[in-house]
Amino acid sequence: MITIRRATGVDAAALAELAEATFRLATPAHTTAKAVAEFLRDMLAESNFAGYLADPARVVLVAEEDGALQGYTMLVFGDPTDADAGAAIRIRPTAELSKCYLREETHGRGVAASLMSATLDAARARGAVGSWLGVNQENGRAIRFYQKHGFVKVGVKRFLVGGQYEDDFVLERAL
Repeated sequence: MITIRRATGVDAAALAELAEATFRLATPAHTTAKAVAEFLRDMLAESNFAGYLADPARVVLVAEEDGALQGYTMLVFGDPTDADAGAAIRIRPTAELSKCYLREETHGRGVAASLMSATLDAARARGAVGSWLGVNQENGRAIRFYQKHGFVKVGVKRFLVGGQYEDDFVLERAL
């Protein structure tokens, strides 16, 4: 049975392992292994997660089954630091859905929908009236998932993965 809970500092290592297992699933085929490795090292290492979990402007939720993390989301509260995203979003106060990743074997089991619902509830509970995210323009599966959950395209931005820029859509929804 899957449970959704807020991550704590003791989850940092398991989150880094989960990020390593799931990040590649969201990148386009042309993204090099070197770029993925650099992104994991620079943004999704255990020390990064320890910092994210200690940051009062962030909330990390995990989907857990039999003691193992199967997926996670990260909310970042406040105005976007990315200028293109900031210009595109219309609903404030907002929370960025910065991360939404699940192990491949959980796909199609409803885990993502449960995790998304809990994540949007957490954003509302902190006073956000809108949520936004960036998604790679080539990630059709993720785009369809987000649209199914009420997100609509409002702009574009670039996203740096290990020294390589990717093109993202900016999606937003009211909460």
